[in-house]
Amino acid sequence: MKTLPILDFSLLSGSPAEAERFRADLRQVTHDVGFFYLTGHGIPDEVFDRAIQTARAFFALPDADKLAIENTFSPHFRGYTRVGGELTQGKVDWREQIDIGAERPAIPVEPETDDFWVLQGPNLWPEALPQLREFAEEWIDRLNAISLDLLAAWAESLGAPRDFFDPAFAHPPSPLMKIVRYPGKDSDVPVQGVGAHKDLGVLTLLYVEDGKGGLQVEMDGEWIDAPPIPRAFVVNIGEMLEIATNGYLKATNHRVIAPKAGDERISIPFFYCPALDAEIPAITLPAELAAESRGITRDPANELYPVFGRNWLKSRVRAHPNVVEAHHPHLLPR
Repeated sequence: MKTLPILDFSLLSGSPAEAERFRADLRQVTHDVGFFYLTGHGIPDEVFDRAIQTARAFFALPDADKLAIENTFSPHFRGYTRVGGELTQGKVDWREQIDIGAERPAIPVEPETDDFWVLQGPNLWPEALPQLREFAEEWIDRLNAISLDLLAAWAESLGAPRDFFDPAFAHPPSPLMKIVRYPGKDSDVPVQGVGAHKDLGVLTLLYVEDGKGGLQVEMDGEWIDAPPIPRAFVVNIGEMLEIATNGYLKATNHRVIAPKAGDERISIPFFYCPALDAEIPAITLPAELAAESRGITRDPANELYPVFGRNWLKSRVRAHPNVVEAHHPHLLPR
């Protein structure tokens, strides 16, 4: 049975031979599959326990508390999304969630301001659960650090300096985390928890509570199950790394099947993204790697732009038309 490969992050801080083996394996699995499990990251068990406890506490709040911070109140696409309130490929996802980004002041809207700057701004926090902000900011800090080390490892594995990607993240980066609950659904056929898609940014670190399946990854034309490994992250690259390597690294389709009635699933995806106005630089690959590049996947219905913020805004507009209608109606014709 096909399964995702497992990489031990602790090797990167081991002996030179161990670090080199990690970088080689990292390059190979993201060339072949684009997905892997990451262990050995050093995050304590109690942090994972607190992650799931905090998530459950948020979703257990009365609807009035959650809807008080619904994303329709945020021009920055932050806050709570009710079940059925997000679209993937134009179809309704069966999940509820809260979107949390870097806590920064909003950019004043001027005629010459690029539209994507609406994505920067403050988060919406539930008054009834102040510990959510403390947890989320710690989580973002921890995963930012892991992501930076992974990017450096990718750069070195591809024949570039370890700081090759740093300028794109210096403005600063635009991380986004979601805390997601997939409720059970009574159906005789699989229900779309989240539809098939490729992630847009640079890399994703996903934590799923123990024992909860549903994630499926496309491998060799088949959908394979990717059940969680305790205390491990599922990692995948986004389309920006595929572009930076001319398709040598692979952004891979994946989806989530909703649980059956009587069950639920908590997951916390973290998207590590560059500055909104940044362009991801292209790596000049060594000849032997360049020969294996597949080229960039082109989709006329999903044009990719050099500036990251344009891609991220396009994604948010498609996923949350209700926010666009409330705050950015001028974007609807596009």
